[in-house]
Amino acid sequence: MTTKQLSSLFIFNVLLLSTEANADQRWYIVNDSVMGGISNSQVVQTQDSLVFTGNVSLDNNGGFASIRTELNTQSQNTKGIMLRVKGDGQTYQLRLRTTDYLDGAAYTHSFKTVKNEWLNINFIPSDFTLSFRGRVLDQQPTIDFNDIKQLGFMIAGKQEGKFKLEVSKIQFRP
Repeated sequence: MTTKQLSSLFIFNVLLLSTEANADQRWYIVNDSVMGGISNSQVVQTQDSLVFTGNVSLDNNGGFASIRTELNTQSQNTKGIMLRVKGDGQTYQLRLRTTDYLDGAAYTHSFKTVKNEWLNINFIPSDFTLSFRGRVLDQQPTIDFNDIKQLGFMIAGKQEGKFKLEVSKIQFRP
């Protein structure tokens, strides 16, 4: 890889949590309690990864737990995203937003984990579907990865019970 290629490679390092795009990294928890549910979750930074754990409950019409962070991918010339994750065998969503609003439409793509195995998962813009509160929107513009302002992970889809997702790398690739 040339120096030019390396400089255009942007790795969101969840270990150090400080890059050009994310100097002040903070992860926010958004669970179904915002609509009366009782699911809970937490996010912890270890030396090696970001760990998202909790319990999803379907009581009180609940059923989701999520985390998100703000970032800025402008000037990164991003064409793909790669995640390195270890899960519990459940399905999670990678959620991207192109606005600063905490609520609103999100580009989503689900990915299945294998219990206790590290996986590298690659995403391209056409993988994502624009949705709002779990409903797919009629208009489906393709996301531009250079416009991402928020990134998050969610567990939903009536997957009740304890969960654990570990993320060691989020890489934005040219």
